[in-house]
Amino acid sequence: MIDNKILGRKSSLFQEDIQNFSNDLNQIVDGSSFLVIGGAGSIGQAVCKEIFKLKPQKMYVVDISENNMVELVRDLRSSLENKVTELKTFAIDCASEYFDILMEKEGPFDFVLNLSALKHVRSEKDPYTLMRMIEVNILNTIKTINIASTFKSKNYFCVSTDKAANPANMMGASKQIMELFVMRESLKQNISMARFANVAFSDGSLLYGFNQRFIKKQPFSAPFDVKRYFISPKESGELCLLSCIFGENRDIFFPKLEENLHLISFSDIAKRYLNSLGYEAIECSSEEEARRRVSELIVKKKWPCYFFESDTVGEKPYEEFFTDNEELDMNKFNSIGVIKNKASFNEKKLDCFIQKISDISVKNLSKNYILETFNEILPEFKNTYVNKEKDLDQKM
Repeated sequence: MIDNKILGRKSSLFQEDIQNFSNDLNQIVDGSSFLVIGGAGSIGQAVCKEIFKLKPQKMYVVDISENNMVELVRDLRSSLENKVTELKTFAIDCASEYFDILMEKEGPFDFVLNLSALKHVRSEKDPYTLMRMIEVNILNTIKTINIASTFKSKNYFCVSTDKAANPANMMGASKQIMELFVMRESLKQNISMARFANVAFSDGSLLYGFNQRFIKKQPFSAPFDVKRYFISPKESGELCLLSCIFGENRDIFFPKLEENLHLISFSDIAKRYLNSLGYEAIECSSEEEARRRVSELIVKKKWPCYFFESDTVGEKPYEEFFTDNEELDMNKFNSIGVIKNKASFNEKKLDCFIQKISDISVKNLSKNYILETFNEILPEFKNTYVNKEKDLDQKM
């Protein structure tokens, strides 16, 4: 359970919007069918829970993680009474032929939600993982939009990221490229998206790492000069559902910046986390000192922490939800802003990107080649990309 003291608020950011639109939500979800791709990840599970409690006609969930899928079903069945929804889960890759056969036999679906993503900056450290990131974040999105279009789905929803606004890393850039392809695909299928902040305690996040370090009695490590917005898993599920149900074609939903949502440094969130558990953060001068002092400090209800200036690739000092040239609607929702997009894209550049990615072979697979391909479709990326020698695999 998320400790609200860590996030600095008492209730969900979107509680008022959920209440204001509750009647419409219930009417639309009731009797509708949902396909959730990537539904066993942290955000996916939160979205599934928000959908399931509204009792749709059916909800099919696809994810490559068999273990997480089992936990999703256990969580849904243990926390919510729902004998109405036909719930089925499939531990398969949406890039596979088995997914195609599943769609042919079990479709159509009224709403298709794609929560699958490679979300880590560390995913760009080598060309092999980079290519998988392109496949998951871009190519699979195009593929599943086409499937939704075949179904004549009411809406297709996919997750973008705050890192797509003036991206400092290739992960964020891959999502900005995905948004460009979405603009083209939106001519044949209604599509909405969401950009949001770091999801607190989501799998693989720094706060998830704090949980693991605490359980294993290991020191904390975090940059003091990097600030992020944090939302809870439940809030991420609510935002995705609202965008999926109420988003107009090409809309991107994002949390409004207000008193309850503000930038917090990673080092400050580490201190809050430890304080909530009754421990005092003790700053150490190096990773070595932090590891050495574990036994000495923990028995005194203190915790060794190494806070450092960011020195790894792709780390932006702060994140943004939108850019200066994007049109905003800040009035429709209480705590949600909406980026209103026109179908603006460069057909030639999109085709060229696909061709270049398709032409990459094992022999010429390199990060520099992929980076050049990104720069061609996103000319401004070369000015915002934060390139440093170290990557996150070299940090504690």
